[in-house]
Amino acid sequence: MLFDTYTARHLVLKNRVVMSPMTRSRAITANTPNDLMREYYAQRASAGLIVTEGTSPSPNGLGYARIPGIFNQAQIDGWKHVTKAVHEKGGKIVIQLMHTGRVTHDSNLPLGAEVLSPTSEVCPGEMYSDSKGMQPHSTPRAMTQADISNAVKEYTQAAVNAISAGFDGVEIHSANGYLIEQFLNANVNKRTDAYGGSSAGRNKFAIEIIDSITQAIGADKTGIRISPFGAFNSTGEFPGLEDQFLDLVAHCSKRGLLYLHVLDHSAMGAPAVPQEFKLKLRQAFKGPFILAGGFEKNSAEKAINENAADLIGFGRPFISNPDLVKRMQEGIALTPPDMNTFYTSEAKGYTDYHFAT
Repeated sequence: MLFDTYTARHLVLKNRVVMSPMTRSRAITANTPNDLMREYYAQRASAGLIVTEGTSPSPNGLGYARIPGIFNQAQIDGWKHVTKAVHEKGGKIVIQLMHTGRVTHDSNLPLGAEVLSPTSEVCPGEMYSDSKGMQPHSTPRAMTQADISNAVKEYTQAAVNAISAGFDGVEIHSANGYLIEQFLNANVNKRTDAYGGSSAGRNKFAIEIIDSITQAIGADKTGIRISPFGAFNSTGEFPGLEDQFLDLVAHCSKRGLLYLHVLDHSAMGAPAVPQEFKLKLRQAFKGPFILAGGFEKNSAEKAINENAADLIGFGRPFISNPDLVKRMQEGIALTPPDMNTFYTSEAKGYTDYHFAT
C-alpha cells in the first residue's frame, strides 16, 4: 500500500511516501531559493508529496543561516522555478511555513528584523551564524497584541505568496519549538493574557493562523505539523498536553485541513509520542493523516496496513537517496547520508548523491 496512489483532498498523490521537511541552508543570497534548490527538489519528485524545508513568512523568522523565505517577490520568483521543476517531474509539493521565533541569533536576521517570541526568556542552547559561528540564542522581545496580529498577517500573506509561486498547498509548522509551538507549549509560554494561562489561550495563536490562512487560500490547501511530547528547543511534556493538542486537532478537523502531520522525535532521542495518543489524534482528525519519525519501508507499510496513518514521512533517507521510492520498491540498498554536509552551502552532500541504476 505504501506505493499505491492516494487522494489527499484535492491532491492525487502517486504514492503514500512523503518527503519530510528538512532544513538544508542552501538559500545563499538574501534567503532566496536558487537553481541548486530547484535541482534538489526536482531530483526527489518521485515522492508522493514533498514538504519543503522550513521557510520563513517574515524577516523576523529567519533564525538559521541561509534558510529561505517567502515574504518578498524575489523569493516568490525563486520558488516558482522549484515548483515548476517538481511539477514537470509529476510531483506534488507544499511549502512549510516556519517562523523560528526565539530560536535564532540576531546576526542571522536581516537589517530591521528582530527576535520575537511569546516570552522574553532566552532559548537555552546555541545558534550558528556564518559571521560569528556558534553563539548563545539572542534575547527575544515578548510579543504584544500588535506583534501577534502582524505575525498572523505575515503567515497569511506567505500562504498567498506560496500559491502564487505554484505550490500545491502550505504546511503550518507548529512543532519543534519554533514560534507557534512556543505559544503552544506551557514550558515556554508563561503569558497571563489571552494567549496564555490555559490550554485555550496557548492554542489561540495557532488557531488564529489556521483560520486566517484557510480563509485566504482554502482549507484543502492547508496542512499542519505538530510534535507533542517533543523536547526540541526547550519544549517537552506538560500537564494537560494531550487534552490541549486534541482540542487543537479537533479544530483542524472541523476546518477540513489538507492533512495532519504528526512527528515523533523518539528516533532522535526525544520521548516517544505514546501509541495510544497517536490513535487519539488519528481519531480526532477526520482527514489525511501523516506519521513521521524513524520510519523505514517495513515499519511504514505496517503503519499503513494497520490504518495507523494514510501517509508516511521520510526525512534523512531522502537526503542521500533522491530515488528513495524506487530503492524501497525494489529493495535496493540505501546510501548513508554525510552529516557533515547537512547545513553547508554547496552542491556537495546536496545534489550530488547518486541514483540507483
